[in-house]
Amino acid sequence: MSTKKSGGSSKNLRDSKPKYLGIKRTAGQIVKAGQVIVRQRGTKIDAGKNVKVAKDHTLFATEEGIVHFRDVRKTKFNGHTIKKKLAEVIAAA
Repeated sequence: MSTKKSGGSSKNLRDSKPKYLGIKRTAGQIVKAGQVIVRQRGTKIDAGKNVKVAKDHTLFATEEGIVHFRDVRKTKFNGHTIKKKLAEVIAAA
C-alpha cells in the first residue's frame, strides 16, 4: 500500500467559458433595431421604451434611436419601494 496519493488526480482543472455579460451600448450611443444593449443574468436593468427582453434577460432595441439609462422607483406587491435602472431607446428626430 502506498503512503502517498498518486499524482495526476487533480479535480479542479475544468473551467467554463466566459459569458461576456454587461452593458454593450452606453448612454448616448446610436443603435439600430435588434442590436443588443445589455447582456445580463436576471433583470438588473429593466426594459423601457423601444426595448424588449429576450429569453435570457438580454435587452435589445426594437427601433433605431439613442440609448438612455435612467433610474425609476417601482413599488413591489408587498408595498416596498425599490430603485431600478431602466434602459430605453429614444427615437432620433
